[in-house]
Amino acid sequence: MENSGGITASLQGRYASALYDLASEGGKVTAVESDLAGLGQAIAESADLAALIRNPRVTRDAASRAMEAVGKLLKLSPLTQNFLGVLAGNRRLAVLPDVIRAFAAIAAAARGEVNAEVTSAHPLSAAQLKALADKLKAREGKDVKLTAKVDPELLGGLVVRIGSTQIDSSIRTRLNTLANAMKG
Repeated sequence: MENSGGITASLQGRYASALYDLASEGGKVTAVESDLAGLGQAIAESADLAALIRNPRVTRDAASRAMEAVGKLLKLSPLTQNFLGVLAGNRRLAVLPDVIRAFAAIAAAARGEVNAEVTSAHPLSAAQLKALADKLKAREGKDVKLTAKVDPELLGGLVVRIGSTQIDSSIRTRLNTLANAMKG
């Protein structure tokens, strides 16, 4: 499969691309994508796990054992567990969140989808997310897989990030723009 040069040029992109190739050969793309999504959520929710993967003082052996335990706890597939072992052995666990994002982008591109991250001041309803996905699909010409986040500091509106493109209609940005214009 042909990947975007921007993704595969980076370290995390090369790891994600290699994992995608292995998963694709074994017909396990969906399982690995699900595993990585769960792992990404665990990293986001656990300060200890996030600190572990970023700590350069953790030995290769200790990191491998820790990731093996995490894999068993999260019931990860053997391919994903082996991949985590490789990252730990190569002392590359710090790039794991980026690998997860890159893998999702590669898998989505292979399915003809595009990933979009939507940040709003308040949680969006299922109907609002569906309407936004439909509008983004019309704009992008591809199916859009949304990931929703909440940031109360936006005050209102949305920030949508698709790849390197950002659409910012937040009230915070509008107020900052107005404040800068008033400064002269």
